[in-house]
Formats: sequence, C-alpha cells, structure tokens
Amino acid sequence: MSRIGKNPISVPSGVEVKVDGQDVAVKGPKGELSVTIAEPITVSLEDGVVTVARPDEERESRSLHGLSRTLINNMIVGVTEGYSKALEIVGTGYRVLAKGSNLEFALGYSHPIVVEPPEGISFSVDGQTKVAVHGIDKQLVGETAANIRKLRKPEPYKGKGVRYAGEIVRRKVGKAGK
Repeated sequence: MSRIGKNPISVPSGVEVKVDGQDVAVKGPKGELSVTIAEPITVSLEDGVVTVARPDEERESRSLHGLSRTLINNMIVGVTEGYSKALEIVGTGYRVLAKGSNLEFALGYSHPIVVEPPEGISFSVDGQTKVAVHGIDKQLVGETAANIRKLRKPEPYKGKGVRYAGEIVRRKVGKAGK
C-alpha cells in the first residue's frame, strides 16, 4: 500500500471540497482550484476527510495513488496558505525592477527582459536582487520561478545569474586553477 496515498486528508474550516466522479474542486479563502484524477483512482469525501483509494495492485494504480492524494492535498494547502518561491539575482549590474505587475530584468544582455505574470501569479520585489513568486497553484508557482531562472542560469565559474534562494551553485576552477 502506498504510504502517502493511504493517508487521509483533513479539510480545514473555511475550505469547501466537491467531489464529482473524477473531478475534485477545492474552494478556499485565497481562491479555487480543480483537478481531474486519473481513471482507476477513486476519491471520497466523508465528514471533512478526503480519502483516496485504488481498486487493485496494478503498477499504474500504485503509481497514481500517491500522486492523486498529493495533488488534492496541494490544492487544499494552496487555497488556505498559498505557495511562494524566492529567487536571488547575483552578478554585477544584474537587477530587477517592478513595473506594475510585470518584472523588468537587466541580466547582462543588450536589452531588458520583461516578464509578465500568468493568471493567478503575483510577484514581489525586495531590493534590486530578490524576487518572490506567489500563487495558490504549486505547479504554476514552480514553473514560473523556473522560467525566470532560465533567463540567466547561474554559471559555474563566477556564480552569476538567477538562482533559487538558498541554492548552492557548484563552482569550478578556471584556467589558472591548477
């Protein structure tokens, strides 16, 4: 049995969960999310507890069991607390500015790069080198942060670029480092 999949999910107060066949919708104080659970997995809601079950021990059912439970739990956490991902910009002349809801990056290219937030995502800028991505959808927050990091990945020689907060960049020795 999947250790993650068999754990029940308790629904906190102020959160409304609707199960309609394979569709699960979660509504909370920060917004609403929905997901369609893959076919062999069944979801049930009884007095404030969501349980995820699988019909058999097939390989596909076992792999989808924990995934389905985690997706539902991530939605419940998202509509109550929300998710955020912090990024740091390292490098001489590298900076970020907030222009309305958009971000404008100066990352050593010949032009500034403007990043628009997708629906349901907001940015916050702290100083010129720190950015945070906020939202209720964990997957969308992570994807948006990864796309910003992709603008200028941290390079291994000087460590310049956009990195996640707390990310350790493995440094290489240059030509003279024998």
